[in-house]
Amino acid sequence: MRISFLPLFLLALPLLEIVGFVIVGREVGALATVGLVLASGIAGVLLLRHQGFGVMARVRAEMAGGGDPSRQLAHGAMIVVAAVLLIIPGFITDIIGLLLFLPPVRDLAWRRLKGRIVVATDFTAGGFRGRSRDKVIDLDDGDYSREDDFNRGPDHNSPWRRLKDD
Repeated sequence: MRISFLPLFLLALPLLEIVGFVIVGREVGALATVGLVLASGIAGVLLLRHQGFGVMARVRAEMAGGGDPSRQLAHGAMIVVAAVLLIIPGFITDIIGLLLFLPPVRDLAWRRLKGRIVVATDFTAGGFRGRSRDKVIDLDDGDYSREDDFNRGPDHNSPWRRLKDD
């Protein structure tokens, strides 16, 4: 049986962040601690904006070259997660967020995760292909008519009626 430590980590994270605030506050003071938290939030917003545009340009270039943009899309998702972690107040989330902004750390995470991710698209050398529209349902005139729906009146056996009347 495999045990996931993620729920335990998510429960322990606020307590660890409080401990981090107390330790940093004791060393540098309360005002400096608040300043560090605010600065990390601003840095998260600015880094997301700067890095996000770069990732989108790399995804476009990869697709224009006929390559698979999945690595670049994963990097973009990790940059969003990193920025959110920087915006969330706390020093542990800031450290994890700053690490995710580093390309070697993102590459390592992508190598570990790409075997678990299934992409359900039709990607060809020409790019992404949409759903085929060649499936047509052909009805005769007698099979369906809008006038029948209006002339018949409400269906009292409809489940929507039963919910409303209950």
